[in-house]
Amino acid sequence: MARRSGYDADEVAGQLCVPAAAFRWAWHTGVVPAPDASSWQWSPEAVEAMDAEAVKAAMPREAISAEAAADRVAAALDLRDRGGDKGAVTAFVVRRLIERRLLTDLAVASAAELLNPDQVDAVCARPDLARLVAEESPLTPAQASDRIGVRRTDFDHMVRLGWVHPVEWRAVRFGAGRGVADLPLFRTADIDALPATHPEIDWTALRSVERDRRSPLAALAA
Repeated sequence: MARRSGYDADEVAGQLCVPAAAFRWAWHTGVVPAPDASSWQWSPEAVEAMDAEAVKAAMPREAISAEAAADRVAAALDLRDRGGDKGAVTAFVVRRLIERRLLTDLAVASAAELLNPDQVDAVCARPDLARLVAEESPLTPAQASDRIGVRRTDFDHMVRLGWVHPVEWRAVRFGAGRGVADLPLFRTADIDALPATHPEIDWTALRSVERDRRSPLAALAA
């Protein structure tokens, strides 16, 4: 039988008898070399030269889910502010921290993040943790429009114009037998930045438009 020319990350983890997440962390931190057989595969020689114990030592604790990471972040904030709402920190926030490269997703499937608990704890120890969580917290369209003091119809035009974009969609069930709808979610920081990024708009006037009046933004072309 011909010898294999390369192994992907999960196959290498199997060869080394280490958790796949631990191997990906070792790869991320340089404990193991970059793939040499292709952009995503290691040669048999490279695998044979790897130190399984070094891989295990790089991440000694089991990987945790985004939800578990969110609980740790909430607990860290609660220790600093006993009046905090633990439920305010969700996996949405964790995924945004991954996008900011403050956390590393070690999972293969994008729908089920896995994280190094030591890295999560390091983020939890940051003095700016509360600010990070506030910036990355999710807002529904209704919450977003309320936050900047405009009507929902005005906010919908901002989305149409491409001024702000949802970063996730969440399935929401409406009553018994009414089905499921996808609800867009926005970053709080993106919503807060709208007035500053669009100074050409008279925000005072926009916030004063009566409920049944046509939006001043309706005439703007996307």
